[in-house]
Amino acid sequence: MSNRTFTMVKPDATSKGYTGGILDQILNAGFTIKAMKWTRLTEEQAGEFYAVHKERPFYPELVKFMSSGPIVAAILEKDNAVADFRKLIGATNPAQAEEGTIRKKYAASMGENAVHGSDSDENAGIEGDFFFSKLERF
Repeated sequence: MSNRTFTMVKPDATSKGYTGGILDQILNAGFTIKAMKWTRLTEEQAGEFYAVHKERPFYPELVKFMSSGPIVAAILEKDNAVADFRKLIGATNPAQAEEGTIRKKYAASMGENAVHGSDSDENAGIEGDFFFSKLERF
């Protein structure tokens, strides 16, 4: 079990001005930010990041969406980081997310679900490495 996870505030949430509220909720849940950047993925970068889903029918739409506007990428730290963060963000479908979760508050749909959260310790490491060099982590 790791004490770090990875997240992205997705283009739907950044375009609606939800970034500050989402980051505030993350910090209030006891996470500390170990790396963070505001950036925009190209279609190629989004395709590479989500390559695990390449054979899924939603992949082209996901790549287009994730490259449609700026994102905020961050590495977060807390004991039991991956599981605690998944609980904080809520179900992928905001209609099924628990009250008080990030997706219940900020997501519009399964496709525009406001935030990404790593689903395992291994993927948290891979995803963090995609965005951040060792010099950018604290």
